[in-house]
Amino acid sequence: MTLTDWIHTVLLALIQGLTEFLPISSSAHLILPSQLLGWEDQGLAFDVGVHVGTLVAVLIYFRREVTQITIASLASLTGKRSDDGRLGWMVVLATIPAVVAGFLLGDLVDLYGRSILVIAATTIIFGLLLGWADATNRATRVMQSLGLKDAVIIGFAQAIALIPGTSRSGITITAALALGFDRQSAARFSFLLSIPVILGAGLLKSMELLGAGADANWQMVGSGAVLAALSAWACIHIFLGVLDRVGMKPFVIYRLLLGITLLVVWALG
Repeated sequence: MTLTDWIHTVLLALIQGLTEFLPISSSAHLILPSQLLGWEDQGLAFDVGVHVGTLVAVLIYFRREVTQITIASLASLTGKRSDDGRLGWMVVLATIPAVVAGFLLGDLVDLYGRSILVIAATTIIFGLLLGWADATNRATRVMQSLGLKDAVIIGFAQAIALIPGTSRSGITITAALALGFDRQSAARFSFLLSIPVILGAGLLKSMELLGAGADANWQMVGSGAVLAALSAWACIHIFLGVLDRVGMKPFVIYRLLLGITLLVVWALG
């Protein structure tokens, strides 16, 4: 690996790890280096690697919750009902709209949705929506009260995140806040909801990689996966720790500044 390869690997892995779970859109930030700086795509194998890294991070961080929810969900099939079991099935239900949207609209989004103008518009629009949801949030509900209607609404919100710049975590947190969930519950459900989505995306990309039979720089892939995992874990930990104190305002401001900057870049050609 050349020095340039190392720089690209480190920066792109950190971008993936730090933005996957923050409400600022990881896809937008991963598209921008190639759009603005002319960086070459690091390849499908690298993309798979950083997705695996972020998946490992969220699984390790929420290992107790994931274990409890998985066991309770399976137990519910035998008639043993519990809050954890119901929550597990709500995660499944909320994942379905994103899966359907991905299969039906994925190619269309790839064709028309990866421009700087689209990213700028979604960054600003959904940033303002996040700010509104946080400012008007009643914070009267916790994650254990999440029901069928809530899961469907949050699931359809997640499907919108197929458009680059929307932010999967941002739009699901926005929907949960609008439904009256407190910030911690909104964020934690969003992170749990990321597990099947990241897993599914990783499996699809892995199948595509195997089908293509392309060579890969495994040193770059491995380094990217480790860096993405470490930065994602740290990001989740810090975000949940400061969330109740800072709210969503810093992320809203960041999105507005980023969106305006992108509009200026687009206007200047």
